[in-house]
Amino acid sequence: MLVHQILKSKGDHAVITVEPGTSVADAAQILAERRIGGLIVSKDGKKVEGIISERDIVRSLALRGAVCLSETVDQMMTRNPVSCSKSETADQVLERMTNGRFRHMPVVEGDELVGIVTIGDVVKARLEELAMEKDALEGMIMGH
Repeated sequence: MLVHQILKSKGDHAVITVEPGTSVADAAQILAERRIGGLIVSKDGKKVEGIISERDIVRSLALRGAVCLSETVDQMMTRNPVSCSKSETADQVLERMTNGRFRHMPVVEGDELVGIVTIGDVVKARLEELAMEKDALEGMIMGH
C-alpha cells in the first residue's frame, strides 16, 4: 500500500497547521479539540517548518512545569521533521517511524505539504492489506 492510498482512505481532511508564534497552550487546545496528536508548524500552511506533538508538550510540562505553556510552538517543535512522499510504501514509512520513535509524518510533494500520516493510519492500512492477502491465499487453497 502506498501513502497516497492511505491519504485517500482518510478522506478529504485538511492538515491542521499552526503558525510559528502560536502559544503552546493554544496548540494544546487545538490538539484536544480536534482529538489529534500532532500539529504541523507552518507560516503559510504549505511549507513544513516543524511539528509539535502531544508528547512534546507533556514531556516539557513534566520537566519544566506550566511555564512552557506560555512559550511558542517554534520554541518547542521538532525542526525539519522526517517526511515522506505520496509514492512511498506503508512499510517504508512504518520503518522510519519505528526507527525514529515518532508517530506523525508530514507528506510532502516538492516543498509543499499535502497531508499527514500517523503510525495508526499506517498500521491500519497494513492490517487491511494483510487481511486481503490472507483472504486471497485462503481462496486459492480452497480453489475459489
